Amino acid sequence: MEIKRLGLVLADISGYTNFIKMHTMSLLHAEMIITELLEAVIAHADVPLTLNKLEGDAALFYAALGDNEEVAAQDVLRQVVTFFEAFTERERAIIGCNSCMCDACRNIEKLRLKVVVHCGAVATKQIRQFEELAGEDVILIHRLLKNSISAKEYIILTEQFFALAGGITGETPETRQENAEGIGAVNVKVYYPVVDKTFPHQPAPNFPAPESDFRAIADRWNNYARRRIQGQDARPNFSSLPNEKMTLWNWIDYFVLSDLLSTLYIQWRRLTKKD
Repeated sequence: MEIKRLGLVLADISGYTNFIKMHTMSLLHAEMIITELLEAVIAHADVPLTLNKLEGDAALFYAALGDNEEVAAQDVLRQVVTFFEAFTERERAIIGCNSCMCDACRNIEKLRLKVVVHCGAVATKQIRQFEELAGEDVILIHRLLKNSISAKEYIILTEQFFALAGGITGETPETRQENAEGIGAVNVKVYYPVVDKTFPHQPAPNFPAPESDFRAIADRWNNYARRRIQGQDARPNFSSLPNEKMTLWNWIDYFVLSDLLSTLYIQWRRLTKKD
């Protein structure tokens, strides 16, 4: 084990808890949506940022600050700003080619990204291929996710990190004091990213040809659903989603009733289609 000066970034997805009903299709599609959005964020992380681990619907990154801590911190902050556009672009892409009518798929635009950035002395230890981070600074970054900020999308910089990075160019932060449980009062700077939240119109379920983007995403998500229900894939630990055990009724609910409703819808469209 050794102590290192690291920059810490915790990116968290929120917004599903109030919108997802206890329905198998919604829960399974919600898992896939959160996974894809996290992957979009992770894909925009580059040196010096390194993904440490996934924590349910959040991703923890770290960056070795090295000899020139100011330059490294500024690079980390620059990447954090790009996370929000990447997140929103992926939301647009999913909405634009997704004709599913489940609660999860119809509420994608309500998801938001929150990021907390801090730096400090962190204990690191290697366990097989994984690098484990520990210490009060690691606890602090997690505790700051529970704050008094009313906005759903923001960047929190602790006073220590702000002193290194100097903030986001051209933007004035809000100065706040948050109470971190078990740690106490923490002075922070808060930015509210300006991201275009104009989303495309979500297509109606018209069951187009198999080669279309609509069918491609449906097939991929439904294959995932089959593996989850059959127990071939473990359920991800998404803290914002209920952890329901899959049952025989889930199987009937998802594959039998969903197919029946789809068939009835197609027949209705054919009967009501104007010549």
